[in-house]
Parts: sequence; structure tokens; C-alpha cells
Amino acid sequence: MKYILVIGDGMADDPLPELGGKTPLEVCDKPYFDSLTRRGLLGLVQTIPEGFPPGSDTAIMSIFGCDPAKYFSGRAPLELAASGGTMPEGGACYRCNMVALGGDEHLPFAEKVMLSHSAGSIEGEESDELVEWLFNNAEFAPLARAAGMSVRPGSSFRHLAVQEDADLSGIVLAPPHDHLNEVIGPILPRGNENAKTLLALMEKANELLEHHPINEKRRAEGLLPANGVWFWAEGKGAKLPNFTERYGAAGGVVSAVPLCHGIAVLVGLEPVSVPTATGEWDTDYEAKTAAALDILKKHDFAAVHLEGPDEATHNHDLEHKIYSVECLSERVVKPLCEALRERGEDFRLLILSDHRTFMRNGAHGATPVPFMIYDSRELKPGSGLAYSEANGEKGPFLASGTGLMPLLFEA
Repeated sequence: MKYILVIGDGMADDPLPELGGKTPLEVCDKPYFDSLTRRGLLGLVQTIPEGFPPGSDTAIMSIFGCDPAKYFSGRAPLELAASGGTMPEGGACYRCNMVALGGDEHLPFAEKVMLSHSAGSIEGEESDELVEWLFNNAEFAPLARAAGMSVRPGSSFRHLAVQEDADLSGIVLAPPHDHLNEVIGPILPRGNENAKTLLALMEKANELLEHHPINEKRRAEGLLPANGVWFWAEGKGAKLPNFTERYGAAGGVVSAVPLCHGIAVLVGLEPVSVPTATGEWDTDYEAKTAAALDILKKHDFAAVHLEGPDEATHNHDLEHKIYSVECLSERVVKPLCEALRERGEDFRLLILSDHRTFMRNGAHGATPVPFMIYDSRELKPGSGLAYSEANGEKGPFLASGTGLMPLLFEA
């Protein structure tokens, strides 16, 4: 028996007026996905534990069977594990996004606007060059050294910053993707003295990056500049229970997102990268599917994470949110299942959105999401329903995402 997990990041949503009161899941063309859901189990699951901010970090941890209330210490340490980095004793790790900030350059920093949490989905090569230049800049480098801060470029807009002897007590750092097109003053770092240090670094970064040649070139091409860095997702360390010991299956996780690879490393699964995967709606769906099938030749478990629906929603791009879900159905799930049938393999497949991401504001939501489990043996009657938020409400409800893996593995 093979076991497969497919996560369509942020594909669940709320009804939208522009879709006639329907959700993107309800209007998209996903015939293969829906055919499996009709013959499988369909329900609703609470992936975000009460009291936690909605995000992929806590949601995906819970999906992999790790209770965030016990194990979560911040998103950035999970991503640090994926990069092979180590946390200094007493130190902390932060996500260091390249962002696009709007407003006249002479405006006070706090009056600028968060235009993009990803600097307009900047390419990794440009992003790496900018952040390395910044941390080596003659004005910025002394401030970073004084703060005990170093950077690990992430080959996308997602970099990591590691700080020695970091005080996180009482600190409040906001996820930039939840505050698009908002003035940044109310969401700047606050809560302790270290927050003032991070804020000073962010302010200086904006001043220095504003007219970097790469940003002048991006503006000339009609692109958003990467004229700021944003520290968030702070944490001190991470240790998670072993997946194979708990569920009796080894395997790997295919993703373009460091968070997923970090969780894979920490639970003892293989993190698998695909060179042509982008973490956007235009990722290489076929190559990710092929990578999952390669894992399943050697092991019994494979996970495929698709970031496209989430990033499209953050960018207020409804067309490509819908497109990403359609690709999940016809370019990932369909070839995966058909290849396993050709191999003569029985399989159980779990598909879900890790959390909702709302087109109305580009932010994550903590409300429950639909999940489906399909068993190729078709031993029980199916739901008879297409995959959607409303149809998920008609099935069983799981109060915690940690119940998904036992359900998948029939534990």
C-alpha cells in the first residue's frame, strides 16, 4: 500500500461576490479531483489550533501529526533546518522577506505601505544578490554585526536571518502577507528592546535598497522594487517526532518551500527539491509529480506541496488561484493515480488545503478546511460530492489536523 499527501496551499477560501457567491474551489474545472472525492471520504478539519495565528507553519505541522501546542517554536527555525543551518545557543532565527514598500522615499518609514510581501515575486538570483549586497554594505554591515545578525540567502524572496543572543520575550512581529496595501506603522516590530534593533535594521535597509541598480532596473521594467527587508516568523529551535516510527512508512516531501522541507527533515523524511519548481502558480507540475512517483518506487509515503494557490491569492490573482487548483487536479493528482494503477499499486490519497487564504484581503484564515481521502480499493461508499468547502461541512469533522495521518494510515 502506498500513501500520498497532496497539499494545495491556501486553495480553500470563502464565497466571493465576483464568483456569484461561490468559492474558487466551486467554480474551477477539476474533474479528476472531484471524481476521487465522490468515491472517497470528504470532511472538514481544523488545521489551525485555537490560539495560534493562521499560517502554513502550524497547519502543515498538524497535518504531519505534530501538535503545534507541543512542538511549535516559530516558522523560521523550521526553514533553518531545511537549509542545513544550526541555531546558536541562545540565538533566534527569523524569516527575512524581500518586500516592496510604497510611498515617497522621503516619507517617514512608518508611513510607507506594504505593496508586496515577495517584492513582486522577485526571482531568486536577484533577491540573493540584493540581500548579500545589503549585509555587506559599509553602512548596514556594522549595524548587523552589532545586532549579532547574519543572513542565509534563500534563492527566492524567502531569506533567513540568524541572530545571536536574541531576546524574543514579548516581541511582536507581523507576517507581511497578512497586511498587503496597509500602512506599515501599526505592524512594525514592537514589544521589547530587540524589536527596536530589528526596526532600525529594516529602516536602514529601505534607505539603502531604494535606489540599488537592480531596483532601478525593476522599476524601468514595470516591476515592483525589492526595497525592504521584513523580519518575522521568529523562533528559538525545533524538534519534532519521527514520522516513520509513528506511522510505519518512510518517504519524502516534494516542495519548493523551505518550510515544508524543514518539517520533512525534522520528522525524518527526505526533502526533495525540483530545480524547475518555482513556488508559484507557474511551477513545473509534471516534474513535481515525477519526483513523487520516484519516491514511491523506493518508499511507501510521498507528499507533494503546491504553493501556487496561496501565492496567487496573496497577489490578488483570482485567475491563477483557480488555475493552480485545476493543475493540481489534472497535472498532479491524475497522473499520480494513473501511474500507480499502471504499477498495480494500491494506494490511499489525502488531499487538502492547509488553511484558507482569502481573496478578499490576501490574508490567511483559521476556519476549518475540507479534506478528502481516497482509497483505490474503494471498499466503502463514497461521499458522492465534489471537493468544496460547503460539501466538506456535510462529512465528518476533525477537531485537529493531527487526526489526519492516523486516518490516512488507518491507524
